Amino acid sequence: MSKSEVVELPVLDPAPAVPCCPPITAGELSQDDAEKMAAMFKALSDPVRLRLFSKVASHPGGEACVCDISDVGVSQPTVSHHLKKLREAGLLTSERRGTWVYYQVAPSVVAAMSAMLDLRTAPARGR
Repeated sequence: MSKSEVVELPVLDPAPAVPCCPPITAGELSQDDAEKMAAMFKALSDPVRLRLFSKVASHPGGEACVCDISDVGVSQPTVSHHLKKLREAGLLTSERRGTWVYYQVAPSVVAAMSAMLDLRTAPARGR
């Protein structure tokens, strides 16, 4: 008799986008907001991290096993390091299932980054 069994996990509704910071056009960023956003953009500034992030984001079903996304031209320990940096920046979430870790893009964080950079919310300025 096997000790492993399949357990169905509930699917959670994605959290609504809650900007961590006001749009860049709303005024000067506070020190705290600038540090939060810089950490996220810094995490994406590495080409390997950006490729890993893209692989997770574009993977069918919205999540990817580390075994499916590790072919980015670096060793497995380096892939793990970069995925850790993306998690620490809040861009990815992860879940261990048995011996594998599955990654998902944190949609509310990415939406907040996008909203912060949205220039369409710029206030009207006289010329």
